[in-house]
Amino acid sequence: MTPSAVLQYLTFLAVVTALVKPVGVYLAWVFGPTPPFHRVLGPVERGLYRLTGVRPEEGMTWSRYATCFIAFSLVGTVLLYLLLRLQHLLPGGPDPKYLTTPMTPDLAMNTAISFSTTTTWQAYAGESTMRYWTQLLGLTGQNFLAGASGLAVGIAFLRGVSADRGQGLGNFWVDVTRALLWVLLPLSLLGALFLVWQGVPMSFAPYRVVTTVEHGRQVIALGPVAALEFIKNLGTNGGGFFNANGAHPFENPTPLTNFVGMLAIAVLPASLTQVLGRMTGRPRQGWMLFGVMVAFFVVGLTICGAAEQAGNPRLAALGVSGPNLEGKEVRFGVAQSVLAAVTTSNGATGSTAATPDSFTPLGVSVPLVNMLLGEIVFGGLGTGIQGMVVVALIAMFIGSLMIGRTPQYLGKTLGPPEMKLVVLYALAAPLAVLLLTALAVATEAGRAALTTNDGPHGLTEILFAHASSAANNGQTMAGLSANSVFWNVTTAAAMVLGRFGLVVPALALAGRMAVQRPRPDSSGTLPSDTLLFGVLLGGSAVLLGALTFLPALALGPIVEHLQLVRRL
Repeated sequence: MTPSAVLQYLTFLAVVTALVKPVGVYLAWVFGPTPPFHRVLGPVERGLYRLTGVRPEEGMTWSRYATCFIAFSLVGTVLLYLLLRLQHLLPGGPDPKYLTTPMTPDLAMNTAISFSTTTTWQAYAGESTMRYWTQLLGLTGQNFLAGASGLAVGIAFLRGVSADRGQGLGNFWVDVTRALLWVLLPLSLLGALFLVWQGVPMSFAPYRVVTTVEHGRQVIALGPVAALEFIKNLGTNGGGFFNANGAHPFENPTPLTNFVGMLAIAVLPASLTQVLGRMTGRPRQGWMLFGVMVAFFVVGLTICGAAEQAGNPRLAALGVSGPNLEGKEVRFGVAQSVLAAVTTSNGATGSTAATPDSFTPLGVSVPLVNMLLGEIVFGGLGTGIQGMVVVALIAMFIGSLMIGRTPQYLGKTLGPPEMKLVVLYALAAPLAVLLLTALAVATEAGRAALTTNDGPHGLTEILFAHASSAANNGQTMAGLSANSVFWNVTTAAAMVLGRFGLVVPALALAGRMAVQRPRPDSSGTLPSDTLLFGVLLGGSAVLLGALTFLPALALGPIVEHLQLVRRL
């Protein structure tokens, strides 16, 4: 990697590290037992409770919390589906002649589930499919609501893990309200103003037709882009206003907007490690988890950055040297394209600043592996810390049994009921990814989506699509024509299982741990805040991923890499 790239990566990690503690303190205050106080937001919050009949002091069991979460998501999905199907009745632009992709029932179903699960998988191009008000009311609205519900579930999970006996998981409606009012709305307002300053459009003007220097005709798509752009990153959603997503100059015009967008993705999920430390009274525990995340992040940056900087060996053999710039924006170059790819694939955010399909096999394997590991590095808003803690429980259980000590994490004993829920959580997404990938490869309807590639690269595209859907990420390698009944149904199934198939076991696990009275650590307890346990945690994550996905990776990006470097 070049010195410039290393400097950019170190700067990014330094800023994230500097913001983790103050943001974590703020989140712990917002979601703490004492209601936040503010002259404006405090009365607004209390007014919303009176208007909706919510009793903020009323706690919930894990089952009731999960039921509220599922109901909230279901209502949002149905409303968005209806809006998509009826969008032709909405006023405003763009001109219908530019909307060339029909909003079929299966595409509307897929899109509604996609945005209500923070996946924001897009089997369409926004500028040729969506009306302005559809994007503003439906998609942007779900970016806020789905992101807030994900953060609420993450906070509830942390409460359960750290709670004393008899304490519940909190109140879902209170957590969602505070996530919106105290976190997502104010930050998104500031972020949107920043993007407008940087040149991102925020208008309802019609598309413009201009004459190019070659005297050709080009249509310039416009719209209220800034309203959607920042929350898509902050809420770890990722769906773009335009087909090119973060590579489009109207969504992500400068290296500064790209850098700030990556911070919006990483800082809030990373700061939840500090929330865990404050809730449990064990700050070292939070820093240990954050350190493991940073270590994984650095490894991913190193591998992906080196692979893309080295370029294509086939071109080098022809005397054409240089980095792999295919599919990358010149204003970002290799360094920021790699930073975006690693950050978004770790953060459950499908926003892309380059085309993953044009990455080298070794380069694209990094975002693929990040998603297959469950996006435990920073991760999605609320779901990242949840996944990392589950891996920590697996590491603690294995490590304790190896040395004959009691499996105990944060003072909570890990017995058979807890470990059954952990295993259920760990197997849900891999089952969805592998079974649906096998189904797509084995059927004509699945293979028909491969428009330009077959062989190992085609398998990687199919595996990438299902990994992205199950991880609620949403990015695609772009060599897959996914707008068909088969792909709209199967990717939607992966999104649902990746969202609810993980949240329900996680909340059940938190509920079981919440009823336990914390036990003090003793000589019979394996410490969970040491460097040794951090190594065990990282090794467990790698081993779990390798045992599950290595055969699929060997048939996809690994063999493609060998073909590229050895001309097999």
